[in-house]
Amino acid sequence: MSFTSRFTLRRHGLAAAGTTVVLALTLAACGSSKDSSDSSMPGMDHGSMPSASASSHSMDSMPGMDHGSMDADDGLSDAKDGYELMSSAGELPAGRATGYTFQVMGPDGKPVTGFAVDQAKRMHFYAIRSDLTGFQHLHPTMAGDGTWTADLSALEPGSWRMYASFAPDSGTGKGKDFVLSRTATVPGDAKPTPLPAATTNAEVDGYTVTVKGELTAGTAHPMTVSISKDGKPVTDLQPYLDTYAHLTAFHEGDQALAHLHPETAVNGDHGGPDLSFHAMLPKPGNWRMFLQFRTGGKLHTAAVTLRVS
Repeated sequence: MSFTSRFTLRRHGLAAAGTTVVLALTLAACGSSKDSSDSSMPGMDHGSMPSASASSHSMDSMPGMDHGSMDADDGLSDAKDGYELMSSAGELPAGRATGYTFQVMGPDGKPVTGFAVDQAKRMHFYAIRSDLTGFQHLHPTMAGDGTWTADLSALEPGSWRMYASFAPDSGTGKGKDFVLSRTATVPGDAKPTPLPAATTNAEVDGYTVTVKGELTAGTAHPMTVSISKDGKPVTDLQPYLDTYAHLTAFHEGDQALAHLHPETAVNGDHGGPDLSFHAMLPKPGNWRMFLQFRTGGKLHTAAVTLRVS
């Protein structure tokens, strides 16, 4: 039986609709870029200790069986508006690189093969363990039959969630942004890592990232991210995915995803040191944020825990 046929036989109903996650940001910059490098942080020692209820849902649940959530736009559902994320990869190997294959099925029951370009890519793929460690942001490749392959770096044992972020370029979903996800189990001795305390600073590759701004759930607030090195402001940020930074956030406990889209592009290799955001996070609690930025041709990923009241 073909890959597509297996998927078609396993199609499920639409996930229940729910409240909408809204995130917006204004990134202080102008211009454009076609930078397309990827990033991964396998085994990163930062994450959350799941609560008893969250742990039973994420670490012990049957892989790939997340059909619906109370918040249909938080990335926790595998289906929305007739589109469904399908994959037979319910279990992935531990400790070595592997490919995660998937398809996006359309309302007509066929694999979607046409996708619009968003931030220089037709598909953004994220992987994170249930304790919010091991963050990977990839840009998979698609075969002619609509099968995507994301080349994952080595995964630690535990329950992982795989997110596909895309926009169809035709059909009923044209012009709409989708974030769908499924879970996969990596067998072995899973040792959850406690979430680092909320803070305003993070260190990565000799750079210091400082976040300023008080965030309240459901309300838009200004937020500034400043980048320095050796105590000096950084002014040589290079373009990455048409921006000077890419920010992805995951909510502690349920792994709800939010990412910030820039409203302005960049202008050459002269970004920084301050990046201004206009952000609204939908849920209170701790969010683990991964800020990606490029200097000297190298991509850096800083992780910081922010508390949203």
